[in-house]
Amino acid sequence: MENMIIRRFETKDLERLLELNEESVHFLSPLTKENLANLISKSEMLNVIEVDNTIEAFVMTFREGKEYDSVNYLWFSDKYDSFLYVDRVVVSSKMQEKGLGKILYNSVFDYAKQTNAPCIAAEIDVNPPNPRSLSFHKNFGFKEVGKQTVGGGKKVVSLQVVTLV
Repeated sequence: MENMIIRRFETKDLERLLELNEESVHFLSPLTKENLANLISKSEMLNVIEVDNTIEAFVMTFREGKEYDSVNYLWFSDKYDSFLYVDRVVVSSKMQEKGLGKILYNSVFDYAKQTNAPCIAAEIDVNPPNPRSLSFHKNFGFKEVGKQTVGGGKKVVSLQVVTLV
């Protein structure tokens, strides 16, 4: 990965983010181009990683107080006055296990510290299980603060937070 850069999202990246989201849709909610554009307009931080001029990963976050109907975001909104919510982290299948997720999460932690977010919130699928994500988040210090059933009863998520201050 000699030609790798992390940068902020640009409008020209929209189609590629849709492709990456669709590739990982079994862990994420599906998005149309309009849905994604709407989320981007509300997002706090959206970083992408380019490898050899192709976006291979992205992270999208939200701060509290946004008009966002995600049941997991709303759960954190009910429990926390201030937070940075990681809505989705996506790494292309060909770039899995190459450290891109860690690079993205480091950018989230840096941003949270720069903007004085007291904590970072995220959810991880536990039914069906996503053990790689659970282990990944544990390594960053996330702790479970709740669980909820989502997707019309098809999934259970672990709601997790890492406190920064």
